[in-house]
Amino acid sequence: MLELNKYFFWQLINFLLLLAALNYILFKPLLALLKKRDDDIKGSLNSARAMEKEREDHLNALQAKLIDARGRAKTVFEELSKQGGAAQKESVDRAQKEAVEINRKSKESLEAEVKRTKESLRGQVEAFSKLIIEKMVGA
Repeated sequence: MLELNKYFFWQLINFLLLLAALNYILFKPLLALLKKRDDDIKGSLNSARAMEKEREDHLNALQAKLIDARGRAKTVFEELSKQGGAAQKESVDRAQKEAVEINRKSKESLEAEVKRTKESLRGQVEAFSKLIIEKMVGA
């Protein structure tokens, strides 16, 4: 059982002094350290959230730029395809015109050659005919 004597009060005073000293020396600094640590953790979490939001914003901006770049690339590709098709058509048309011109010149050249050959043959046929007539009449 608990006796209320002079040692009890001394022990109670000693206990309260020890509790006050421990509170001042140990508990308050420990609580301040834990509060600082909690504040640091909250600050780090807020910083991480801000960085995550910034990362998402950058990612969205990059995706928008990528979509825009793909659209421009598609437009450029289509334009170049059209230009290539037009250049190809122009080359084919030019080649056809050149072929027609070459064909026309060849026909003209061939006709001129045929005409010269006919004239040459006429002259030879006449000379040959005269020779035959002379041989027949003179024979």
